[in-house]
Amino acid sequence: MKTFGKVYLGKGTQVPNLSIIKVTVKVKELLSQVHEFEGTQYCSFEVAKLQEPDKFGRDYTVYCTPMEEVPEVTPKKTTKRSTKK
Repeated sequence: MKTFGKVYLGKGTQVPNLSIIKVTVKVKELLSQVHEFEGTQYCSFEVAKLQEPDKFGRDYTVYCTPMEEVPEVTPKKTTKRSTKK
């Protein structure tokens, strides 16, 4: 079964008086998420507002959501037990 994972890349803050989010990302993590399409390399990521700023005042998080293969959990078969009265 395929599911989406989450790889955190960094955090950021909003630029005062502008609708711009300035982020700092870990290059090693960013490069690990690069994919290629028609001979060109891309890196897709999301920027999301945190519910509360962290202790450094950063209020945005940056992450990738790569698709991952996860083993399916097979449900246990239940057997009916006979009840004697």
